[in-house]
This record gives sequence, structure tokens and C-alpha cells, in this order.
Amino acid sequence: MHTQTGFGAERDPDMTAAPGVTRRDLLKFAGATLALLVSPVGMAATSLLAVRVWPAEEYTRITIEGNSQLKFTHLLVTDPHRLVVDLEGVEFDSVLQSLPSKVLESDPYIKLIRAGRNRPGVVRLVVELKSEINPQVFTLAPVGNYGHRLVLDLYPTTPVDPLLALIEKSSPMDAAVGQTGDAQTAADAPAQIARPDNADQVSGARRSARPAANRLITIVLDPGHGGEDPGAVGARGSYEKNVTLSIARRLKQKIDAEPNMRAVLTRDGDYFVPLGQRVTRARRVQSDLFVSIHADAFVRPDARGSSVFVLSESGASSSAARWLAQKENDADLIGGVNLAKQDGHLARTLLDLSQTATINDSLKLGKAVLSELGDINKLHKAHVEQAGFAVLKAPDIPSILVETAFISNPEEEQRLNDEAYQDKMANAILRGLRAYFRENPPLGRTKVARLD
Repeated sequence: MHTQTGFGAERDPDMTAAPGVTRRDLLKFAGATLALLVSPVGMAATSLLAVRVWPAEEYTRITIEGNSQLKFTHLLVTDPHRLVVDLEGVEFDSVLQSLPSKVLESDPYIKLIRAGRNRPGVVRLVVELKSEINPQVFTLAPVGNYGHRLVLDLYPTTPVDPLLALIEKSSPMDAAVGQTGDAQTAADAPAQIARPDNADQVSGARRSARPAANRLITIVLDPGHGGEDPGAVGARGSYEKNVTLSIARRLKQKIDAEPNMRAVLTRDGDYFVPLGQRVTRARRVQSDLFVSIHADAFVRPDARGSSVFVLSESGASSSAARWLAQKENDADLIGGVNLAKQDGHLARTLLDLSQTATINDSLKLGKAVLSELGDINKLHKAHVEQAGFAVLKAPDIPSILVETAFISNPEEEQRLNDEAYQDKMANAILRGLRAYFRENPPLGRTKVARLD
């Protein structure tokens, strides 16, 4: 017989009642839990498949995965701050016993997790918190390789400010701006765009149509997938989410070293960011360009080469592009989005002539980057493709999606994990960005009405 030392109700008050809970809260919590216990006799218990913890500065996610839908109640407690979760119809097995060990000391929000049997048929989790949080607790239906999931997202009560985070970065320009604490100063700092040798021959009409803006250029880099969403998985077990983050970090370092540019990552760790939030973050830092980085996969292992995609207002440029866009758009299903919390303002934005102009600029950017990628890898298609990628739908930011190579191709998977190749890929993308700005100097800030 297994003994849960330190977890039993007789040893731990949190396994029965939590100090700081009002009588009303306790009755409500107990009543909800009691309702869960009224179930048909002989109903099979849920088998837990896995537990995972994804810590990040923006939020920490706890995922509990089972073979059937998880029944639960939860309660937020103060003095000290704790999140209490009761799971009904599960056993306190080795899977749950492993959960406390998955909490890192560096986790921004979780101090520790305790778990044990609360009463017959109910397991209680007590998440001790480092500070007050705003939890989002929701379930996800089976998708991909996942079974039923219960997700506990622990957000800070004051969300991370992307502009404040931006001025805390380590590039020379950002460091100087950080001393003044003025994010707008960074946005308006002079930009010294490298010009081609024949720059003086540019027509006066072109200069008047597209005047250069004297400010720092901001480029948002979006490492695809992350956290619960691994992306494509190579034959040797490589995860797309790890490859894309590594390449994006290298590219960020190179961009930050440029005297006139700075880069911002949509994620800088192994955690999930919904597609809409990636676009929203780019708009909040008033990004000039958006570059989403991926590593393609296909049903045939012989598919190979690099590609660049932009948004399409109509149909996809090929059936393969349509298939890929659908696969990438499913990232929200895999990664796990709390649909009740989605504001959907981008879906309500009118995609009028401003969107058409943005797509035209995206095509120019895509061609410049694709040309450079052809110097380091075979191109899957010799032209920029288009499809309805959700992550490219910023109406006022030229956006591209770079498929660095096919991670499903064993040879390209090996190259994608090679640091020297990752560095070549980052250099090629940077050269493409430079080439784009040589021909298309950045405009003044364009304001597009937002409905959120």
C-alpha cells in the first residue's frame, strides 16, 4: 500500500481547507466538488497520461492530460496566494506524483506544487504562488497527439508590457534608450539605412512617393510554435519549435548589431503564444516588418528546399500552400487557446486598400529574402507563394513566413540542427531585410484603427 508522506489530508491542512478562504467561497467550492462526485456507479476512472509545466515571463502554463475529459473545480486563495484545484475521478498515481518535481526554481509565478488524495475519488492540487495571479482554467478536446487536456494558465495581474520589455533589451541603441526610459525615443531615433552605390540615381518621383523616415526600424521575429505545440517533428526527433527559436535568436542578435535596427521576439522561450497574440504584439511595438520563422514538413521525406510565403486576400497560390497554411493555422488547436478569452479584433479589422498595399510590400520583402535564401539552400519554389496564414494578417505591417527547410527531410533536418547552417540562415534573412530597405525606405508610422 502506498503512503503519501506529507500529502494526506491528516498531514496537510491545504488538502482539506485552505486558510484565507471565506465561508461563502468554501461552501461554493465544496458544493461544486460534491456535484462532481454524483456519478454513475462503476464509471471508469480517468487515466492520466502526462503532466507538463511551461514557465515563461509572460505566463506559466500547467497542463494535465488524460484519456477522457477531466472533471475539476478550482479556487483562488490569498494569504498566502494559492490556486487550489480538485480533480475528480482520477488516481494519485506516478504521473501526478511527478508534477511537483517539474516546477523550476526560476519559475516566475510558481513557488511549488503539492498534490495528494483529498477524499475518495478526488485528488487535490495546491499551487503555491510567488505573487498574485490572474488564472485562466479551461479544457481542450483531443487533437493531434494529445488526449483530453486541462490547462491552468497563470498570468500576472499586470500583463507584461511589450514596449517596456523592448527598452530593456541589450542592443546598443536599446541600452541607450533604456537609460532615458522613453520607448517613443527609440521609435523615433534616426535610422541610417545602407544605400546602394547608385542611390543618387533614384528618381525624384520615387523619393517623393516614399520618403525615408528618420527613426529606428523595428522588426518582429516570430519563432513558430512553442510549448504545447512542438510544430513538425523530424525523423530524428527534432522539434520545429526548437529550431525556429534558435534561428530567431541568432537573427535577433545580428539585427540588434545593426546601427539602425532592433528586433523583438514574439517568444523567447519554450512556451505557446496564440497566433492572434503574435500579430497583436507586433502592432503594439509599432513594428515595421514581421518575419515568422518555420521549418517545413511534408508527407514525403524527399520534399526539400526553402520557401517564403505571404498573405493572400483570395485563394492560395498552390494546393501545397493551402495545405501548409491550414496546418500552420491549426497551431492554436495544438497549442491550446482559451477561446473564451479571444477578442478577435483582427478578424473584425477591415482588410481594404491598406491591406492590399501591405501585401504588395510583403511580396517585395519576400522576394528579397527568397533571393538570399537561394544562396545557401535549394529553393522549394523559385517564387514567393501566397496563402491565408493567420499569423500574417497584420493589416499595416509587411509580413512574411519563412520556411527555412524541410525538417521532415532527414538531410535537411540534420542541417537545421547545425549551428553553422543556422547562422547562415540568419545571415541570409538579414541580407534580404537590408535589400528590402535599400529599395523601400521605411515610411512614417501608419495608424490603423483598432477595435480592441
